[in-house]
Amino acid sequence: MRSKIRIASILAGAVIPSAVTATGEKVSKPNLVIILADDMGYGDISCYNSSQVKTGSIDRLASEGVRFTDFYVPTPYSAPSRATLLTGRFPLRHGMVQNPAPDAGIDDPGLPASEVTMGEIFQSAGYSTKCIGKWHLGHKPEFSPVKHGFDEYYGILYSNDMRPVQLIENMDTVEYPVDQNLLTKKYTYKALDFIRRNSKSPFFLYLAHAMPHKPLAASPEFYTGGTPSELYAAAIRELDWSTGMIIKELEDLKLLENTIVIFMSDNGPWYGGSTGGLKGMKANNWEGGIRVPFIIRYPKKLQKNLTVSSPCWSPDILPTVMGLTDIKADPGIILDGQDIMPLLRGKQMAHNPIFSMKDRQIKTIRDGRWKLFVVTPDYYKSTDLENWKDPRGPDGTTIIAPAAQFTPAAYPGIKPEKMSGEMLLFDLENDRTESIDLSSKYPEIKSEMIKKYENFLKSVK
Repeated sequence: MRSKIRIASILAGAVIPSAVTATGEKVSKPNLVIILADDMGYGDISCYNSSQVKTGSIDRLASEGVRFTDFYVPTPYSAPSRATLLTGRFPLRHGMVQNPAPDAGIDDPGLPASEVTMGEIFQSAGYSTKCIGKWHLGHKPEFSPVKHGFDEYYGILYSNDMRPVQLIENMDTVEYPVDQNLLTKKYTYKALDFIRRNSKSPFFLYLAHAMPHKPLAASPEFYTGGTPSELYAAAIRELDWSTGMIIKELEDLKLLENTIVIFMSDNGPWYGGSTGGLKGMKANNWEGGIRVPFIIRYPKKLQKNLTVSSPCWSPDILPTVMGLTDIKADPGIILDGQDIMPLLRGKQMAHNPIFSMKDRQIKTIRDGRWKLFVVTPDYYKSTDLENWKDPRGPDGTTIIAPAAQFTPAAYPGIKPEKMSGEMLLFDLENDRTESIDLSSKYPEIKSEMIKKYENFLKSVK
């Protein structure tokens, strides 16, 4: 376990949890709530795609805050994306490059103790901290959330389709098997309880929902039976309900205006979700796999009802919320993001290139309007749809969820069909579906982006 001396050095110059104004008024430091959906697509919420399920509570965050249209995660799958969110560092720096999976014998990967998480930073700054839901940064005891800066933990340590599906509280198993129909509701009530218990002092809540990752599930108030599409819609509606409950609790306790609320997804959708018309899906580096919804609300310092189209990414979150809370970081720790406060206030700023990777290889670079695949992309491969059976599907005993689950027949985005060439260049301002390769038309842009990629690669090795 990391020494408290090391953590203290990170917070040199941090402001204490409350301050006093010139008039003697005590002002509490802002709370932080991050709501992370699992496999929620860019088009799964209505403020991104009006034809989908109406998500009024999530949309409210956007109308009262800032919504990003071009926001990215570094990998099109779970664990490395989550590690980057919590550390502000690209996967090749923090070392979490694959998903732990106990049912596949992948037990050793976990976030190294040397990495400093958002939980540790806020905990050491005097905040109460809690992680609820999916962790996926290692399921061995030494990787527990309570060893990485969270005072409390409640959830499933990995994906909700990985056996054994069991609920852990702090470091103890409290439920097995788990009825996943009640999972979103349980996570929500745990979140409300944490907020109530810590309403008099600053807190950081990291609520990492299981939905809409497979197996899809929703409580009886939202789903009473029907098709996979009806089940998916129910899961999304319940996530919106959960968000609304948290907003209401913060309002009732008069905490909402002093709370930074973030809503986002860890990567693109699996089968049955919606990319909002983007190409690809979870597990590949087309836009549908790495571009995610991202909303932040904090009207005290941010503009209301603002839409930002400048490309940004999840490494920006840590330096930005640290700026909003006046917490200082150890300058010796390399962060890959930027404080994007100017964008949150409706101003312009230059943003560094954005990279995505898969396995241990960087796949793409986004620089302004341009996106370059630095290696050959993944393409759509047909499968035996009629006979496909999910080995991690509901079985009624170890994985308890409705039977109406999607199959690969429900591709969530535009299928990436084979294109000629390896390093493909796209102008995303005019070609959001990545359909026209411009690498031969603009060789100088391609060359410049390759240089930026090579420089970044050197920096993370």
